[in-house]
Amino acid sequence: MAIRKRGGGGGIGQNVRALFLPRLEAKNLRRSCVRFALLAFGAVAVLVGARSMSRRFVFPANQVGAAVPPAGIVRWNVRARDGVVARALQIPGASDAPVFVYFHNNRQTMVDGLGLARALASRGFGVVLPEYRGYGLSRDGDPSEAGLYSDAEAVLDHLKARKIGKERIVLCGMSLGTGVAAEMARRGRGAALLLIAPYTSLPDVVADAVPLLPAGLLMPDKFDTLGKSRDIHVPTVIVHGDADEIVPFWMGRALARTISGARLLRVRGGHHGDLFTRERDGILDAMTALATGLVGPRPKLRDGGPPAGRTG
Repeated sequence: MAIRKRGGGGGIGQNVRALFLPRLEAKNLRRSCVRFALLAFGAVAVLVGARSMSRRFVFPANQVGAAVPPAGIVRWNVRARDGVVARALQIPGASDAPVFVYFHNNRQTMVDGLGLARALASRGFGVVLPEYRGYGLSRDGDPSEAGLYSDAEAVLDHLKARKIGKERIVLCGMSLGTGVAAEMARRGRGAALLLIAPYTSLPDVVADAVPLLPAGLLMPDKFDTLGKSRDIHVPTVIVHGDADEIVPFWMGRALARTISGARLLRVRGGHHGDLFTRERDGILDAMTALATGLVGPRPKLRDGGPPAGRTG
């Protein structure tokens, strides 16, 4: 008796599979696509949220009070190119004096720079203290890397309009402000540069503290001073404490090695917030030497005020 082989000519089971399998595969593919889309949406939402949180960490403007400048301090209101009103304080110097433009830390306002400004004015220099958008009295606009650059440009443009050219300007920054000062130096907006407790970049600061965190992806504001350091070609002094607990000392040393001709002033035992307490005279002397290299020695004043024949 002949035995019929099973499955030879396409039985019912094979026909059923042939009929329904493409539909099942298409359904599974759609499910996979939906799952991937949901995962991707969730990842993007987390990324956007993390980047927004990082900006609040870098620019804690809401935690900084809006101190009113004392009477007798010149105030500027100038408009940045994006329409935001940029503000600054000025202690004028003599008509030919170098002018320090000082960009403050992220937990300060322009008013906090007045102590340093008065000390520099007593040495015969002019000083301008720009404010960051979103900070202090500059409540219009949200702070960002690009926004801070725009505000700085507006203040420097105002100086230029008042016949104070870049050949008389010393760009200064403290911590966060070092990124603004360095970018303005790269753009050729000053004749000398002073960086106090500078970072190589903001993602580097975070990565140094939390090595496994993808800081470069999570932080929209880079302030990559190291990346632009070889494009800075002005006399530069870097001040850094070797016990800095926020911005490690190696970052200041790295910048001193990559910015052509930069001088590193090491404050032994200095932390992030006590450099002037530990080395006030040394830092002021370094600032004086940097500025007098532009135009020559300045007369010291006993009363701490600006000299006669000051710029308006």
